[in-house]
Amino acid sequence: MTDKTIRVGFVGAGNNTRRRHIPGFRAQPGIDLVAVANRTKESGERVAREFSIARVYADWRELVRAADVDAVCIGTWPYMHREITEAALEHGKHVLCEARMAMDAAEGRRMLEAARRAPDLIAQLVPAPHTLEVDATLQALLAEGYVGEVLAVELQATQQPRFVDPDEPLHWRQDIALSGLNILNMGIWYEAMMRWLGPARRVMAMTKIAVPRRRDAAGAWHDVKVPDHVDILATLGSGAVAHLRISAITALAPPSEVWIFGTDGTLRLEADAKRLSGGRRDDRELREIAIPAERRVGWRVEEEFVNAIRGREKVSRTTFEDGVHYMEFTEAVARSAASGQAVEVALP
Repeated sequence: MTDKTIRVGFVGAGNNTRRRHIPGFRAQPGIDLVAVANRTKESGERVAREFSIARVYADWRELVRAADVDAVCIGTWPYMHREITEAALEHGKHVLCEARMAMDAAEGRRMLEAARRAPDLIAQLVPAPHTLEVDATLQALLAEGYVGEVLAVELQATQQPRFVDPDEPLHWRQDIALSGLNILNMGIWYEAMMRWLGPARRVMAMTKIAVPRRRDAAGAWHDVKVPDHVDILATLGSGAVAHLRISAITALAPPSEVWIFGTDGTLRLEADAKRLSGGRRDDRELREIAIPAERRVGWRVEEEFVNAIRGREKVSRTTFEDGVHYMEFTEAVARSAASGQAVEVALP
């Protein structure tokens, strides 16, 4: 498929789909937004009116089977990602799936296997946007030996800057039936870290649930099983040691940042500011590192997906293989926290 019109259908049209994916596809030439299936037909109709999408389905399976849909953008919560992905690929559709690939590593592996059975179709995961503008520069500095041998990594990610509210209703990210083993934005931070430093080999994790029970939107009580805070010690493939703290309970904490310490230098990433600074052996303080405009790539997810379908580039942000890597890490963290033991991270 080169210059032929690509007809896109959306399964799940929540905030990220409406804010990023639909506008992102509309900005690409030769794209036709043909269908949407949301949690209810009524909500799908609202999205269709807002974005002039031609057709609304009450059942996502009908959208996936539709002959005039070439590609499916999956914007649901993780509990549906595997089923929709497998069905879409089976019916010959290209797939762009929202981040938090799956409920657990087994589902992620099944999605990868389905993609490998359909090598002529594009299967892509949505990457986290928080480091896209600095990734290329950070990767280049590490490859050039700016820090020398990487010894230690500190990653502190704050999900919300305010204090815990015990009366807030259960969020889908706190509902294990919807989010699976995923904890906050841990997986997508780990995905970014893998780009720079490769995957982890072993993890030791401790977690905290701040409010053990919450009401859902209908007022029913639920036990909260997804942590609000996780501390992880990890050994990377290079031998470096990493400490990751992902938290929604560290109110008033500094913004998210990453420190990479090496034998010859130190790098600091301020994720919210998209700013990188560093210092080497003879320096007394960090200095900001200029990032050339051409390296501040930023968000181009829909463009990359469309270009991959048309054979103009290969998917890099993010492949299903990388998604399985972060789901294996996610599962290892869950197993370690449950057992109190260090756990090896399986490799795809």
